[in-house]
Amino acid sequence: WFQLRSAKFPEPVIAFSSNYALYASMSNRVMVHLEELAPRVEQYSIDEMFLDIRGIDSCIDFEDFGRQLREHVRSGTGLTIGVGMGPTKTLAKSAQWASKEWSQFGGVLALTLHNQKRTEKLLSLQPVEEIWGVGRRISKKLNTMGITTALQLARANPTFIRKNFNVVLERTVRELNGESCISLEEAPPPKQQIVCSRSFGERVTTYEAMRQAVCQHAERAAEKLRGERQFCRHIAVFVKTSPFAVTEPYYGNLASEKLLIPTQDTRDIIAAAVRALDRIWVDGHRYAKAGCMLNDFTQTGVSQLNLFDEVQPRERSEQLMQVL
Repeated sequence: WFQLRSAKFPEPVIAFSSNYALYASMSNRVMVHLEELAPRVEQYSIDEMFLDIRGIDSCIDFEDFGRQLREHVRSGTGLTIGVGMGPTKTLAKSAQWASKEWSQFGGVLALTLHNQKRTEKLLSLQPVEEIWGVGRRISKKLNTMGITTALQLARANPTFIRKNFNVVLERTVRELNGESCISLEEAPPPKQQIVCSRSFGERVTTYEAMRQAVCQHAERAAEKLRGERQFCRHIAVFVKTSPFAVTEPYYGNLASEKLLIPTQDTRDIIAAAVRALDRIWVDGHRYAKAGCMLNDFTQTGVSQLNLFDEVQPRERSEQLMQVL
């Protein structure tokens, strides 16, 4: 936004700051409301959830249940959601795409094995680049092969797709044909990396301002690490100027610290982040972005120690972090 602030627009423009904490809170509220009506829920991303509703059609029509979901979430959170249903995750995503693409569905669409004509009609209208998991590069290659719609991809030979692309796209082909290949993950796998970063609204030119920003990122990263019930041994910090500022010299750098003892203690992570920052800070630049990254995770903070190690684990660290 800071790059467009001075631009002239034909209509009045109102800018709102990104409030990711609020987004996460609303996402959790939606998740809670969905869990009240569905036995199993996977939070795929901050604004997408998968529900296991197998067998629900024995007592209520799928689309009627979808409308119940929409109303339950709307009345509890004020948010409007789109609901797509299918025998596989990929078909459910295609149904959700169609529910948003055509208003006559009212935000709810179900694809079932008992209505193959409806599924084929939808897939024939869905461009291949709109399929869940098919990126721009893959869609371009598919287009050169004459595969431009989801239906054409569904009718492709899975072995041919695997040979010319990968097993992931083969799985997509099978899912488009109603064969479930991607299971529901109620407990997502542990993260392998945590990154907290942000572009500055105003350029940072002083060390103290940068140090404060890095400490805030490190504090937030440590909080996320504890939320994952993990410990880390590797802390990195990066800073960079804007690559679009053609009148200013570009500078970007990264430094890391490796700890002897895995930690989830905010104090340790902030101290390591500041040491890393000190190694890469250069005066005279107008910095546009900075961030903190945590790597090398373990489920425990215990590592092999000996009596002569200079660094020993902090006493009562876990109890203190629970208070924060």
